[in-house]
Amino acid sequence: MNAVTSAADQIRMHLQRVAHLREQALDAGLASAVHQVKQLQARRFRATYADFLVQPRYAEATRFFLDELYGEHDFTERDTQFGRIAGAIERMFPDAVAELAVDLAETHALTETLDHQLATHWLAQDSGCSEAERYVRSWRLTGERPLRDRQLSVVKHMGRELQRLTRMRSLSIALKLMRKPAQAAGLSSLQQFLESGFSAFSSLGDAQAFLATINEREHAWIDTLFDAAPDSCQRALADELARA
Repeated sequence: MNAVTSAADQIRMHLQRVAHLREQALDAGLASAVHQVKQLQARRFRATYADFLVQPRYAEATRFFLDELYGEHDFTERDTQFGRIAGAIERMFPDAVAELAVDLAETHALTETLDHQLATHWLAQDSGCSEAERYVRSWRLTGERPLRDRQLSVVKHMGRELQRLTRMRSLSIALKLMRKPAQAAGLSSLQQFLESGFSAFSSLGDAQAFLATINEREHAWIDTLFDAAPDSCQRALADELARA
């Protein structure tokens, strides 16, 4: 099995997992809870990286992470396009994009898996609790620290790949030339993701400091949410959300 076929299989596997979780959420009445969890997490991310969002050098890359990876948006259309393109990725996109597409699909599947589990516990909590208390309890009932670590690892790898790919001028040119064919093929959402990522990391320059900061801050939050005393953890989260 060649690398492109392997990438296609991985993309399909991850997207099938996401589609299954969406169906489960609708059937179990979890869709609203999943959305609440995503909204809270997006607010936390905006607060944690508020300093980056106002710095011209980092703002676009930070918005890319928030909108495309940690956002509260409905990615059904983009997922459908990824599923359609998986088998023809070598024909429609340069080979160097394949691993990036796998990273995105895996990140998406990990995020949806964890959010689904969080939402299940969130829904079971007393709605009279503060959102910080409810979230911390749900997080700890979910557990899954290895998946949290894997999620962050894949995001960092995606960032490094985007950094590497933006240095390939021919690939940047190819993406621009593919804009109209992608639109004609019904792949505009996928094309938008790729162009946004390339634009964000091209303007960023050396991404090492940016990715190192994300790694440091996200690991700090993972440690806090898993290990800090409950009251201390809830206060920290409440304070962070108040800044959003």
